[in-house]
Amino acid sequence: MIFEEKTISTKRIYEGKIINLRVDTVSLPNGGTALRELVEHPGGVGIVALTDDNEIILVKQFRKPLEMSIYEVPAGKMDKGDESPESCGRRELEEETGYSADEFIYLGYMYPSPGFVDEVTHLFLARGLHKGAAHPDEDEYLNTEKIDFEKAVEMTMNNEINDAKTVFGILKTLVYLNGDR
Repeated sequence: MIFEEKTISTKRIYEGKIINLRVDTVSLPNGGTALRELVEHPGGVGIVALTDDNEIILVKQFRKPLEMSIYEVPAGKMDKGDESPESCGRRELEEETGYSADEFIYLGYMYPSPGFVDEVTHLFLARGLHKGAAHPDEDEYLNTEKIDFEKAVEMTMNNEINDAKTVFGILKTLVYLNGDR
C-alpha cells in the first residue's frame, strides 16, 4: 500500500537567510487531516578531503543547537539558484580549509532529517589536495584538523564523530576505497 499525504493548504511562518518555515495542512490516507511543520532548505554539500598521507581534513566547529563543538567534514549550504553541488563543494572546501582538489568524486546524497526538513546533502571525496589560504564566512569560526582516515573511521564507530553528513561521508569513502561499490 502506498501512503501519501496531499497538501490542502500552506501557511508561511518565516523566511530567513538560511531556512524558511511553513505549516502545511495535509490530507491523510485514512481521510483525516493533519498539520505538518516544515523547514525549507536549499541543500548542502559535504566534502571528505583525503590527503596523500591518508589523512582526512575535518573542521571542529561550535554548533549552537548542541551547545558544543563537533567534528565535521568541510561543508556548506548551496547558493539559491543555479549552483551545482560540485561547485558548492569546491567553494566550501577552499573557504573553510584553504584546500583545492584535483579530483572530486561523487559519493551520493542523503536526507539529514526528512521528518521535517526538505534538505538534500550531497557528499564528495576530494583527492589531489593543494593547500592555500582559508577564508571562512565572517561569522564562521572553526579549527581545521588532519586525522588519520582509519582513526576517523574508528572515531565514527565510537560515536566521537556523530554529525550525520560526516558519518555518511566517512563510511561511503571507506566503501569506495575498499572497492566494494
